[in-house]
Amino acid sequence: MSSQQIQTGSVTPVTNPPPSSSPPTGREGSGSLEPSSAPAVVVEGLWSNVWKQFKRNPIALAGFYVVCFLLFTALFADFLSNDKPYYLQYRGKTYFPIFRSYLIGAGLSQWPPALLNVNFKKLQGAEAVFPPIPYRPSNIDLLAPYETPSPKHWFGTDRLGRDIIAGMIHGSRISLSIGFVAVGIAVIIGVILGALAGYFGSWVDLIISRLFEVMISIPTFFLLITVAALLPPSIFLTMAIIGATSWVGIARFTRNEFLKIRNLDYVTAAIALGVSNRKVMFQHILPNALAPVIVSVVLGIAGAILVESSLSFLGIGVPAELVTWGSILHEASSATFAWWLAVFPGAAIFITVLAYYLVGEGLREVLDPRLRGLR
Repeated sequence: MSSQQIQTGSVTPVTNPPPSSSPPTGREGSGSLEPSSAPAVVVEGLWSNVWKQFKRNPIALAGFYVVCFLLFTALFADFLSNDKPYYLQYRGKTYFPIFRSYLIGAGLSQWPPALLNVNFKKLQGAEAVFPPIPYRPSNIDLLAPYETPSPKHWFGTDRLGRDIIAGMIHGSRISLSIGFVAVGIAVIIGVILGALAGYFGSWVDLIISRLFEVMISIPTFFLLITVAALLPPSIFLTMAIIGATSWVGIARFTRNEFLKIRNLDYVTAAIALGVSNRKVMFQHILPNALAPVIVSVVLGIAGAILVESSLSFLGIGVPAELVTWGSILHEASSATFAWWLAVFPGAAIFITVLAYYLVGEGLREVLDPRLRGLR
């Protein structure tokens, strides 16, 4: 009893609970504890929480769906716009020309003699199922130049009679591939240099920081114009130059994150246990430093697409036989009456760049703790 109970003279009786009428179970008899009926606490990971918060931003979510649609269009361009059919029944045999073309491109098959260098649309007695756009951007029809948009040519044709929507569908591959490859090069360079500068500090940070300043002073666009004047057009060279000159922002983000994380307890413990610098940098610190880098990557893809479109509009950067959104705009500059040559590819560039920027800003709001509570 406590002192308060002694003073008041109150006594609290202790009673034993009544015996249960049901016989004890085997688990109770063995003295084991029953599992608690309390609901389990689910701990969400970083990226599941990021996705949940990202979905609350309808504008950024709309941009994400546009990006997914563009990726789908680029991946399945041959199945959306092609002069070859999905399915062909000819002379008692069944063919799948689009799929066979992939095998032929890989050197695993050949065209049968009956289908070698033929126009699938003019095969007599054949049954075929064509894609929604039965044209490729290289199909020339000199009898239909500058046709206005119609059910036959949804977005019209250019001066050579080439279908515009076919060029835009296949041009999305070039635009997105340049964006992803160029930013991939920038990520590799930027993450490595930023990690070295932020982890080691001292003279290593000083030298790499001076390199940042040198690279910022190099204008990417004018460098591309200079290279295009000296060398033949090459899409791979364009990717390499854009990637090799646009890594500074990614490197700075990585450096700043490494400077903050390298002094945390778990990093100090890993170093004390003798873990190598490479493992500490890329297995312990880097996964926790990627959040701002991802935002920079998304915005960098939009910037690379815009640079490629600008180069194509000027008629440089990519080979002339490749149809891109910028090259269609370039043709519109000499045919001002053909409004569809400017409206459709211009809208595609605007929507694509805007979608990537919306996704990037949405990720920034979610990942930046200073902006997380503003929406």
